[in-house]
Amino acid sequence: MNMNIDVTGALGIAGAVLGLSSLVAALFTMRAVRAWRARCLAVESNLAAVRRELEVVASVSLKAGRRVMRIEQAYSGVSERVDRVEFRGAAKSFDQAIDFARRGADSGKLTQQFGLSPGEADLVARLHGRKQSA
Repeated sequence: MNMNIDVTGALGIAGAVLGLSSLVAALFTMRAVRAWRARCLAVESNLAAVRRELEVVASVSLKAGRRVMRIEQAYSGVSERVDRVEFRGAAKSFDQAIDFARRGADSGKLTQQFGLSPGEADLVARLHGRKQSA
């Protein structure tokens, strides 16, 4: 009988140790879950802040894109004009255009041949062209 009591006592102690260790493990698990919840809340809060900042950046980017488009539209002819100016060279082209205008060339021909803008060609033709009789 002594042996039965000792085995039962040992089983009781083992059960108590097992229950206590389970309780300690459950407490550590609960503590870890709380820590993870706190981290998740912090991450969600940071994520919301990042979303707000992203919305601001997108808005600024959209406004900048619109400004760039307006600038491109406003100055779209500048590249073509620079090409024409580079093509015709220095004042030599104007001198030649004046000579052609004196010989009776119209502004269209001056524009085509010397790369003058329509306004420039018209001015050269009016100032230096042949006088038309009325």
